[in-house]
Amino acid sequence: MWGMVRKSCARFLNAVRAEPDTGKDRRTHNLFEAAAVYVSARAEDDQEQIDEAAGWVSPEALSFGVSELACRAVIALARERDESPQTVARELLGLPAA
Repeated sequence: MWGMVRKSCARFLNAVRAEPDTGKDRRTHNLFEAAAVYVSARAEDDQEQIDEAAGWVSPEALSFGVSELACRAVIALARERDESPQTVARELLGLPAA
């Protein structure tokens, strides 16, 4: 357990550290791209890709992007199923019907 905490803290510190300018053009990623990669990596349990996507934007921006992605996904699934977004969201989370 402590190994997981140590690794998590190390990843956080590496993400926070400023990288020196190496002269390379680094591609910038927008928050929606970061959210899409982050969520799909979480679904596939790809820790390396999760860490990479989490470093593309600030934690606040990533959180906003993930939230927006969740909203859009629930709306799309609700339309596909012809159900309310609340019904779909509760079902996805394994909650009883309201």
